This record gives sequence, structure tokens and C-alpha cells, in this order.
Amino acid sequence: MLGRTANGLYWMFRYIERAENIARLVDAGLRMSLTRSDAVEDDWDGVLQSAGVRDAYDEGHGQLTGANAIDYLMRDGSNPSSVLSCIEFARNNARMVRTALTRETWEATNECWIDLRALLDKPLKPAEMPETIDTIKRRAGLIRGAFHGSMLRNELYNFARIGTFIERADNTSRILDVKYYVLLPSVSAVGSSLDNVQWESILRSVSAHRSYSWVYEPDYRPANIADFLILNGQMPRSLAYCYEKIVANLGYLSRQYGERLAAHDTADAILATLQNGNVKDIMDKGLHEFLDDFVSQNNRLGAEISNGYRFNE
Repeated sequence: MLGRTANGLYWMFRYIERAENIARLVDAGLRMSLTRSDAVEDDWDGVLQSAGVRDAYDEGHGQLTGANAIDYLMRDGSNPSSVLSCIEFARNNARMVRTALTRETWEATNECWIDLRALLDKPLKPAEMPETIDTIKRRAGLIRGAFHGSMLRNELYNFARIGTFIERADNTSRILDVKYYVLLPSVSAVGSSLDNVQWESILRSVSAHRSYSWVYEPDYRPANIADFLILNGQMPRSLAYCYEKIVANLGYLSRQYGERLAAHDTADAILATLQNGNVKDIMDKGLHEFLDDFVSQNNRLGAEISNGYRFNE
């Protein structure tokens, strides 16, 4: 398969996942800002930091306000990671590999682009945010459903899945980091009812609120939540689950092409760290430090996949 076809599929699904994940990040910021009676607009600094766009925001904007941060993350064309930009990039990649996609997958992608372009055509009002975020998640889910229900389980499928889970792992780590950036400095709130509400908001933003209650006690203990979103292999947005899927799909490619690349060793090492780790060690060494290192390793893997499979050829 041509490297540019693999590249198109990989990035198509990274951008679809990123669009949904940026919406989830905004949702986390909105939910947590509602729990802070002393909330100030600067709280959105943490959300922009976690999205990795804080410096870029400063280059083109003046004062940081909640409304401006939301607009930048949701619909600003100058932000390549805004929801609207991601949907544009996903559709462009889908169009580039149109003959490699089923009709159902292309139509779901194109309809998502049409729908969200109209929805994000103008600045959003606060009352419109919940429905807008739900629409983004629903549209992304329809694309994934069409793809899973109609595509052959071949190398095309594997590259798309790898892109999805690399992006999802990045997002889960960043959403956990929102708690660090925005809320952790409020040491006096740790263990309080306010702290519990904020952790609940984190779970809701990754659609893990109910499943968490099935596994752990109903109270929101930071160590349990970190364990659930980092190490629990049954939780479909956990880092461990994402890397089980990444390693599996890289394994299919290795068997099909008859070679192992640097990316295989990197992915295996990251998965081993997640499978052999324990949450006590993570919390003792620092949740933020662990997440920061994970994001770096995840980015390294993405670069190795791109180079190893010659995405630019």
C-alpha cells in the first residue's frame, strides 16, 4: 500500500478523534468551571495548556476570556486543532483516500463536515454548548460505526485504528491534566465535596462516569480515577486499553509486511509500563509528571509510525 494512502487513513481518523476530544476537553472545562464559586476567566488557561495550544492562542489573541478560549478551541480557523479545523482536515484526508473507503464511511464523514460546518458557523452561546458537544460526539461515533461495520480488516483498517487510539490516548492524558492545571493548586479543596464534583466532571467528560461506579466504590478517590483512566484495560478510553489496541494493530501490520520497525518496540515498551505499573507509584512520583512523560512517548510513537511506514512517499 502506498505510504500516502496509509497517511491519509491514519490522519483522517486522528482528526476525527481529535475533533471529538477537543469538544470533550471544552466540556471538562465548562463542567469544572461551574463547580468553582470563585471561578475566573484565567481558569481557561489550564484547558488551553492541556490542549497544547496556549502559546498559539497568545500569538493571535489579546486578553484570555472563557468565551474567547471556547471559540478558539471550537471554531477558530487559525487553530489547526479546533473542532472545525479537525473536521475539515479529516474530510480532506477522506477525499484523498476516497477509493480506499466504503461508501458508508465517506458519506458519514461528509455529512459530519456539512453538519458541523453549519453548527460552528458563528460564535456559540453558553446555552448552545451542551447540544453542540453532544452533536460532535454523535457525528464522530457515526463515522466510526460506519467504518467498523463496512471495512475489511486489512492494513487500511489497521492504520485507521492506530491513528484513532494514538489520538485517544493523548486526549485521556490531557483531560486528566486539566485537573492538575486548573484545580490542583486549590489544596484546601482536596478531599472535599467540591473536589469530588470536579473528579466526577473528569469522568463524565470521557463518558466514564457510570462504568467507574461499576468497578469502584461510588466515592471519587483520585487514585481510583487515575487507575481507571490510566491502567484499567477494560475501559475503552484508558491509556492501557488504547495501547493494547495499538500494539495489536501494529502486530497485524508486522505479520502482513514481514518486518518489525522501531515503532513496534516503542509501543511494546509503553504497553509494558502500563500493564506492569501501579497507581500508587504513579501518584507518589506525580500524576502530572507521569502524564507529561506519557504524552512525549505517545508523540514519539506517532513520529516513528510516520517514518517507518513512509507516510510522505
